[in-house]
Amino acid sequence: MHHGKPYFFVGIGGSGMMPLAMILAGQGATVAGSDRSLDAGRLPAKFDDLKRRGVALFPQDGSGVASPEQIVVASAAIEASVPDMVRAAALGNARMTRAELNAALFNAAPQSIGVAGTSGKSTVTGMIGWILHACGRDPTVMNGAVMKNFVSSDAPFASALVGAGDAYVSEVDESDGSIALYRPGVAVLNNVSLDHMPMEKLIELFGAFIAKAGKAVVNLDNGEGAALAMTLPADRLLTFAIEGDADLVARDLSERPFGIGFALTERGGAAVDVELRVPGRHNVSNALAAIGAARAAGISLEDAARAIRQFQGLKRRFELVGEAGGVAVIDDFGHNPDKIAATLDTLHAFPGRLLLLFQPHGYGPLKVMRAELVAMFASKLGGDDLLVLPDPVYQGGTVAREVTSADIVADVAATGAQALHIPDREGAAAHLVAQARLGDRIVVMGARDDTLSLLAQAMLEGLGQRRIATAQGGLHPHPGT
Repeated sequence: MHHGKPYFFVGIGGSGMMPLAMILAGQGATVAGSDRSLDAGRLPAKFDDLKRRGVALFPQDGSGVASPEQIVVASAAIEASVPDMVRAAALGNARMTRAELNAALFNAAPQSIGVAGTSGKSTVTGMIGWILHACGRDPTVMNGAVMKNFVSSDAPFASALVGAGDAYVSEVDESDGSIALYRPGVAVLNNVSLDHMPMEKLIELFGAFIAKAGKAVVNLDNGEGAALAMTLPADRLLTFAIEGDADLVARDLSERPFGIGFALTERGGAAVDVELRVPGRHNVSNALAAIGAARAAGISLEDAARAIRQFQGLKRRFELVGEAGGVAVIDDFGHNPDKIAATLDTLHAFPGRLLLLFQPHGYGPLKVMRAELVAMFASKLGGDDLLVLPDPVYQGGTVAREVTSADIVADVAATGAQALHIPDREGAAAHLVAQARLGDRIVVMGARDDTLSLLAQAMLEGLGQRRIATAQGGLHPHPGT
């Protein structure tokens, strides 16, 4: 894609904006941007990385929008009253949403691979990107999360990869309906479940997405996905399942705390052993989706299976931050019922109490998911587990607060599970650190807030300080000792 004009990103540090800026800069475009987190001094390392890539950064005061030639790209969270947007309106700048820009890059690629679904998009995108890279395809990858395989001292925030090959691999967002903009050569549908909008609308959007694809890779273990697969002709469909009847099947799963193995078969073929470095049954499903996409892109089953064994995972996807005083701290992106349930199931396969800090990613999603979140926590929390909710992430602007964290906690507690509302996030974290005892797993969960990783690291450090204090006789590691 030819970049004749400069780009200015308003909200350039966002998880969907930063990788796009990286891709454009890597393709030789002139890129600049602003971000309220930059102005507030949050996450400076992220913005330093953008600067190293040649991206010019400005305060979010309108000063960066200096020419009507700039194409202004704004994230969904940016209000029209933000000075950069006011300046762009005054100058008459051309405007694009994040999704419009990504779709333009995606649709222009000779081989476009789009990953859709309510859960697992970023992991599957990272897996596909790694398989293609390891097999010499040199792909461009647009992800919403940092891919550990591509992290280096020169690329600490590798949520994008810029390659010279034909493939453009991207996760595709359904939450704002922008999935309709994409024309996939290969479409992956991982699952369909409640998240940002009513189920009927999700089914409509995902169905239209896979209908446009040259080849659709669909999860038959998901009921809605299986129903949508039946609408496609067989020659445009590749299916996958765990212990089921599909084109790609995983059998004989063997779980470990931070990995899982399985036997992979392609219809009519011999089994191939696969060992993943990421845990849980849901990651077996993710791996099948990625291998299916690789097969659709012309990569052999053996090569795809060999490559995925080296996939290291993503930041904030069941990421072990560390262990102190016999307590593990895990950072996880879980924020909807299915994602959280998958993480809890993975953890409950092994002994140990769970101490969960779940920061909801907005008041709107809480309203949409209230009943399903409560039912999931009631079903998945163990008798000794403790759930703590601070207030939802809030990054400015007007928002209706019809359903709050306190409402969710009250509903969960009414089912008999242990749940607390501690409005201040640091207070919630301190409470869990104080409660932790040998063998516990602390899990920090939530989306749309990169500082949750810093919180998880601070909790680990707090556990370490508590352990030191215990060794000095100042604290006791277990109640009653």
